[in-house]
Amino acid sequence: MADKATGCAAELPHYTWEEVQKRSTREERWLVINRKVYDITRFCYKHPGGSRVISHYAGQDATDPFTAFHIDKELVQKHMKCLLIGELAPGEPCMEPSKNAALVEDFRALRSTVEQMGLLKPNKLFFFAVLVHILLIDVLAWLNLYYFGPSLIPFLITALLLGTVQAQAGWLQHDFGHLSVFSKSKWNHLVHKFVIGHLKHHAKPNCFRKDPDINMHPLFFALGKKLSVELGVKKKKYMPYNHQHKYFFLIGPPALIPLYFQWYIFYFAVQRRQWMDLAWMISFYVRFGMTYIPLLGIGGTISIFILVRFLESNWFVWVTQMNHIPMHINYDENKEWMSTQLQATCNVDQSFFNDWFSGHLNFQIEHHLFPTMPRHNYSKVAPLVLSLCKKYGIDYQSKPLFTAFADIVHSLKESGELWLDAYLHK
Repeated sequence: MADKATGCAAELPHYTWEEVQKRSTREERWLVINRKVYDITRFCYKHPGGSRVISHYAGQDATDPFTAFHIDKELVQKHMKCLLIGELAPGEPCMEPSKNAALVEDFRALRSTVEQMGLLKPNKLFFFAVLVHILLIDVLAWLNLYYFGPSLIPFLITALLLGTVQAQAGWLQHDFGHLSVFSKSKWNHLVHKFVIGHLKHHAKPNCFRKDPDINMHPLFFALGKKLSVELGVKKKKYMPYNHQHKYFFLIGPPALIPLYFQWYIFYFAVQRRQWMDLAWMISFYVRFGMTYIPLLGIGGTISIFILVRFLESNWFVWVTQMNHIPMHINYDENKEWMSTQLQATCNVDQSFFNDWFSGHLNFQIEHHLFPTMPRHNYSKVAPLVLSLCKKYGIDYQSKPLFTAFADIVHSLKESGELWLDAYLHK
């Protein structure tokens, strides 16, 4: 008999959590969403968000990340019917027995409250204003050179303005990438390509081998207390980690975008045969050259481009890492959605400057809990999140901007020292 996934009324097979958890290998991958069991073994390679993101939840309950990352759930569920293979047995809990069921249910209630308050609905005027202010700064950068000439001071001012354009465009493309501006995914993706092409998520934050943001461990840095000690015990030394808080200033902020992102985005587009994305990216370089070669010549244009990338890279790395590197880093512990995000992220205190400078990523906790929420609503949901954290004794961290910057260095120094001690004595 055909099962319910094919439209018939036959009862779906029942599975236990033990059976589901065994299916987390390369050969077989299952996950659970709202008590339904799905086989994603082959589908994961076709997943629009990438195979790794969905595979990170193999053998686990993926209800909360599914809810968090998809804005058109009914459409997605229609495509998932062919993946449905069963459901949890009647006696099985809705999530893994190791998770705090009360916390999971309370967070889902909070999610419902957020939806009822309309906090997932974007204010398009806000994002239009963000785009306009980026374009104005871009024009101002050109006018500065046009009127004052290519001498040192105007050159540096234009570089600073263009670095600001790139950073702010980066935050805006991040908004589109998280589907938080338009109600339809296709419009978010379309404008995302324009912004990242012409002006310019990790679902398991700080989980080693599941969060691309910490892939620099262990090749360049020893991150997290437990992972650093593990590295030392295994007598592994790819870099002098006890000095990583010093060389971070050389190979971290200054080099990430100019030396890594610059070539990787092209490699990724060619490898995946994303020719339209490649065309958008090339168009940026063409426009930049046509705009500044008449004012600076080829050598001057190359120089200002390198300087702009240097400024952008510093801005990007300090802002994106201040919320994560000082936090808990370890292997995936498969905790509740809320616990996972809170132990791996922290906030930076709200102010007009901090909001603008970081693209509202100073509200990193709220952003991770509700990744499709428009950033102008983070401050509205923050008190509700804090209240739930207090109820369950979860640490909700918020700190001044420069304290957050300093904590990156302090964290690297501490984990480097832990690695050295383990390397020499354990």
